[in-house]
Amino acid sequence: MNKMTKTLLLGVFFLSLQVMYSQGSPDYKGGLKIKFDEDGKKYLRLISWAQVQATYNNDAAATSSKTSFNLRRARVLMFSQITDKFLILTHFGLNSLNSGTLSPTGKGTGSQIFLHDAWAQYSLGKDHAIGAGLHYFNGISRLNNQSTLNMMTLDNNRQSWATIGLSDQFARHIGVFMKGKFGKFQYRVAINDAIVNGLDARVPSANGEAVYGGANLLGTKDSGKTFAGYFEFNLLDQESNFLPFKVGTYLGGKKVFNIGAGFFMHPKGTVKMKGGNLVSEDVSIFAIDAFYDASLGDDGSAITAYTTYQSNNYGENYLYSAYGTGNMVYTHVGYVFAGDKTKTRFQPYASYGSNSYDATSNNRNILGLGVNAYMSGHNSKLTLEYKNQDYGTSTSSVTLQAMIYL
Repeated sequence: MNKMTKTLLLGVFFLSLQVMYSQGSPDYKGGLKIKFDEDGKKYLRLISWAQVQATYNNDAAATSSKTSFNLRRARVLMFSQITDKFLILTHFGLNSLNSGTLSPTGKGTGSQIFLHDAWAQYSLGKDHAIGAGLHYFNGISRLNNQSTLNMMTLDNNRQSWATIGLSDQFARHIGVFMKGKFGKFQYRVAINDAIVNGLDARVPSANGEAVYGGANLLGTKDSGKTFAGYFEFNLLDQESNFLPFKVGTYLGGKKVFNIGAGFFMHPKGTVKMKGGNLVSEDVSIFAIDAFYDASLGDDGSAITAYTTYQSNNYGENYLYSAYGTGNMVYTHVGYVFAGDKTKTRFQPYASYGSNSYDATSNNRNILGLGVNAYMSGHNSKLTLEYKNQDYGTSTSSVTLQAMIYL
């Protein structure tokens, strides 16, 4: 890392620090909430957030700058209830706006705001609800339902969003879902339509390589539906399942120990060429996981830990981008240092994921080391992370992210 790059990153860090101190508040009470009655049961709530990154990549191409800037996320989420029976939620924004996705007049594909979620739901009593639309009630694991507001690591583990762009639109499906709880047991299940024009647009060839394009190549009659579910037991404090977005770290604000298991199934989801004919294969993904978050005393210190094992079957020897038939083990752990909760708190963390694929002898091993600086909880924070990926060759990067959500 040259002197100019170091100076630039330090400048961004301190500038972001000043901005966040002026914007953050320990008295944040949940965003803008417009009440339509005196007791607040009829309301509209709005939440907005942005994540801006500066990344140094020593392995960048010779013609590319080693330092780049990225608007990782800019989002607006709003939901409303007119009675406790009905809820409507809308979520829109953009992701990863950088020099490669910017367009001269802001009309290009990469610079467009798009719909992330839009669903309506109806309560079936106090603890159960059914809904439909473009939704995020996913199966598989906690990380496949991860909120982007309160992640502990810089970003989510990519392989945990196991169907992103393959059967869904940015980790969201269109379909129907049901969610609820029985005491300490929570569940979410869904039946959805599979995307027809997914990211895996390869054409099946004679070598038998599987392609995730069943809905497109076979038609939606045979390959049009997906099925998902996630189930967890809350052994200690109960987490809210009002919305589908899972908290990454509570910073010791709750004492949570959850054990979960989930699945995703897409009959005839992938296709390969065999004997001159297209042959379909089922996609099936299963995972088990555990999440722990607790205060370690009255001094503000806290620990967050998560681990998961995921079995991925996308068809025989499937391998595309970050996804492939095989197995994944992932874990992360973080520690919040003791300190005044109304002042800046620091949380160093480490993450490690190992992905094996049937199609290659090379494992994808990813190590992350980072630290969060919370000026006002997750509402105002900085994250600095070093990431190394070993997948045949080794690549590494250092990213600084500034985040505010209100």
